[in-house]
Amino acid sequence: MRKQKVTTGVFHLLLLVGLALFVVACGGGGQSGTTTKAKAPASQQKFIFTNAGVQDIETFDPAMVTDLPSSTAINLVFTGLVTLDENLNVQPEIASSWDISSDGLTYTFHLKPNVKFSDGTPVTSADVAYSIDRALQPATKSPVAGSYLNLIKDSDQLGAGKIKTIIGDSLKTPDPQTISITLNKKAAYFLDALAYPTSYVVEKSLIEKYGKSWTDHLEEGGGTGPFKVQSYQHNKQIVFVPNPYYYGPKPQLQQIIMPFYQDVKTAYQVYQTGQVDITPIPITNIQQARAKTAEYSETPQLSIDYLGMNYLVKPYDNIHFRQALSLAINRDQIMSAIWKNTRLPTYHIVPKGMPGYNASLTGPAGVTSTAGDKTKAKQLLQQALQEMGLSSPSQLPPLQLYYPTGSQDVTNEITTLTSQWQSVLGITVKPVATDFNKLLEDLNAAPGNSKGIGFWSIAWIADYPDPQDWLTLQFDKGSPNNQVNYGQNNSSDAAQQQQVQQNLEQADAMDNGPARYQAYNQAEQQLVNDVAWLSLDQRIGVRLLKPYVIGMKFNAQGLFPPELWADVYIAQH
Repeated sequence: MRKQKVTTGVFHLLLLVGLALFVVACGGGGQSGTTTKAKAPASQQKFIFTNAGVQDIETFDPAMVTDLPSSTAINLVFTGLVTLDENLNVQPEIASSWDISSDGLTYTFHLKPNVKFSDGTPVTSADVAYSIDRALQPATKSPVAGSYLNLIKDSDQLGAGKIKTIIGDSLKTPDPQTISITLNKKAAYFLDALAYPTSYVVEKSLIEKYGKSWTDHLEEGGGTGPFKVQSYQHNKQIVFVPNPYYYGPKPQLQQIIMPFYQDVKTAYQVYQTGQVDITPIPITNIQQARAKTAEYSETPQLSIDYLGMNYLVKPYDNIHFRQALSLAINRDQIMSAIWKNTRLPTYHIVPKGMPGYNASLTGPAGVTSTAGDKTKAKQLLQQALQEMGLSSPSQLPPLQLYYPTGSQDVTNEITTLTSQWQSVLGITVKPVATDFNKLLEDLNAAPGNSKGIGFWSIAWIADYPDPQDWLTLQFDKGSPNNQVNYGQNNSSDAAQQQQVQQNLEQADAMDNGPARYQAYNQAEQQLVNDVAWLSLDQRIGVRLLKPYVIGMKFNAQGLFPPELWADVYIAQH
């Protein structure tokens, strides 16, 4: 996953910056694909796709991506062995098929015979092996390879610099069309994790030619997706055109233009003037937008907005302090007053709609109401202060809550949160607006860092439909996503946290079924009680799309299965 702004589409990290925009191309489906309209001429097959809430994408390197805005661009240009379809099922992509050994430890992939990079160079199994090995190399400094590729045998040794490569070891290429991947343990979710961009195939010759700046030269090649880069103006826009060597059905669109807008309000305004074809919606305009019935649609999202707290930074290491903060929040009020019911209040980590969702989960200390519990929150704060040797909230160290810039709606939410803490608990928390990409950098530096960021607002959207993506990936020992340092701290309940981590690892290795989901449910309940994440809400994605854009369908994850772009076109208008 994707961490993302709390505003717009697409580590994988959702940051609180507005409403996320998630679309997937799908022929004949969704709001704009229900009627047949005459196709506009080729010169008009141009789709202007808003990327709102960022000044630029954080990265164009599949090995480095942790956020939804970057993934949106990457998924147009790059592909991997497998993908997730519009129903979140694993499907072949560069691979045509695969075999799994009887012990579940070796996956042998057979490549499609006609795969080429966008410069016409044939793709072989050696390119796949290089791409996976490169993502894990210490020199690449991937913030996510250790999470999404850690099932591969000896990946930890490579990441630690103890071996030079896993090619010829856990990655074997017996012929140009075959690659085998050996795992360190059986895992039901391996193929799901392999669908994440970290393992997408990249062109070695382009990387060797340009080094770290190779993604500024993607007009020369580099990817295998349905589109290639025609031009990239940092802090302005990216222009994509069809990849003439793409192995799948050819896109009908002749150009996708992805302009960047610092905030959702601006993106919405330019949509009104016809400068873009799709936009997220500022909350202040939600009623106006809903009146545009031919353009408006909404879709529940597999995403959770939450507050993170670094367990290595005081006072966030105290469980009762964290619980007090959580239960002092009236989520119902925030969802109604700020978000106009475009979000669902929740304590959950695993969102509704995911396999393994726990409908009977309760909030911290057994509280069930998403309106919170002021009395319980005050009691927990007093207990926390006593444990910290303090007599008053005024003796707490300065508290700062970092949140991404780009949305007045998010600013309003943060202001409401700090007001509720002040009113209920007498705690002063200073809001600190920060650039989204800077926040990502701070979060990537948080694991094991007692001097790092202490308190932040962000969101997570599912990378693949398995509870492991929400639980083990976020909170296990050694996971780069464990930015709260769960289990890796000096708090009084650290041993209990470490037991939860062990339970999650055991659930990971189980076969899919009720017993596995029950194990995850039990672990999630403990994580919620520990306030591993201070979850706030599950999103409902809302957007406006011009009615002449045909074939677009909106799904719960923001995926762009490459082949489905062939069904999207601009109608005469």
